[in-house]
Amino acid sequence: MQVSRSLPSDQGSATELLNYFVSVRAKTLDLCSSLEVEDFGVQPMADASPPKWHLAHTTWFFEAFLLKVFKENFQPFHESFGYLFNSYYIRVGQPFPRSDRGNLSRPTVREIMDYRSETDGKVIDLITDLGRVDQETRQEILSVLRVGTEHEQQHQELLITDLKYNFGNNPLYPAYRADKVEHLIEDPLEQDYEFHEGGLFELGAGDDGFAFDNERPKHRTYIEPFLISNKTVTNREFLQFIEDDGYKRHEFWLSEGWALLQQKRLETHPLYWRNIEGVWFEYRLDGLFPLALELPVTHISAYEAMAFANWSQARLPTEAEWELASAKRVIAGNFLEKGLFHPKQPSLGEANFFGNSWEWTSSAYSQYPGFRPLDGALGEYNGKFMSSQLVLRGGSCLTPERHIRRTYRNFFYPPDQWQFTGLRLAKDI
Repeated sequence: MQVSRSLPSDQGSATELLNYFVSVRAKTLDLCSSLEVEDFGVQPMADASPPKWHLAHTTWFFEAFLLKVFKENFQPFHESFGYLFNSYYIRVGQPFPRSDRGNLSRPTVREIMDYRSETDGKVIDLITDLGRVDQETRQEILSVLRVGTEHEQQHQELLITDLKYNFGNNPLYPAYRADKVEHLIEDPLEQDYEFHEGGLFELGAGDDGFAFDNERPKHRTYIEPFLISNKTVTNREFLQFIEDDGYKRHEFWLSEGWALLQQKRLETHPLYWRNIEGVWFEYRLDGLFPLALELPVTHISAYEAMAFANWSQARLPTEAEWELASAKRVIAGNFLEKGLFHPKQPSLGEANFFGNSWEWTSSAYSQYPGFRPLDGALGEYNGKFMSSQLVLRGGSCLTPERHIRRTYRNFFYPPDQWQFTGLRLAKDI
């Protein structure tokens, strides 16, 4: 199998990348440390995979794209794992059906842990023996290692959001973490609209440093003057939309979203809100609690975000507007490392464009001018999904901080709610 000769360069030293790899692999296991063995195999819906599958798939990625290609006399851990844990890479084989991942009681969790441990050892051996290969091969190995490590960080977020769908639809509302998290603060940030004069703007990632292929190439785009909110929409504001019959008034909704509402394929509230005897509650990863009104609203679809924006006499920002507005912001916020596992109330002095919840934009997920996917099997990573989805920006409370960039393009379908998704308002001048 040929792996791309156009992978991102400038990955850092072998020692730095190996330490990065080891720390990320350990973090994934740490995220699973509070789970019971019964939790590892549950697939609560077709789009959400069991924790066991995430643990195995991220391991298969290193096996398929790194060890199988570059390690001499490589023998796979199990011949069938390349079928069971391939997600969508058709060039390396036919994947096991996504909707059936939760039907596999075997391999066991213990076998998956052994798979991870053995694969980690092989990767470490490969990287520590790089002195035996030529410079071009060395660079390609390090590039694949970096992609695989970033890929695992994506799955850290997916693992927990998929697990939340399981726990959040369980009548017991089990807590992922035992301790209740206090989110409220004394000095909340008041909403204000920031003016941006627009103009010719360079959108996307440059040639230096790591970025996925869908973030490149950097290119010029013209942006009209606009206003953008300094904070995302809160539960209080979204509740006002609900109480004003926002889910019953077709004039706020795109036709497709309205049709899904009529078919009862969309809830009439954010995904994890529960109305119990007239009182609103929200399931968080620390349990079920009365709705905290000043927290950012999250787990909403793009259709809900657009309807709320229309109701507010505003709109969603484009991804170019979002990137321009965030250009002078420090990339800091409520990320995975904070350990809150839920959006927090923003305060004065915070970045407010990064962390908490992914922010829907109105931009279709498509290729930038001059886009070229990676050669070989890794070319399937992003490019083939550039249809019928919207771009989200900024990261969430489950995104590792090192993983995010201001040019990072996440993408989901408009009805999707199970990720930490929120919205920020924008207006024309």
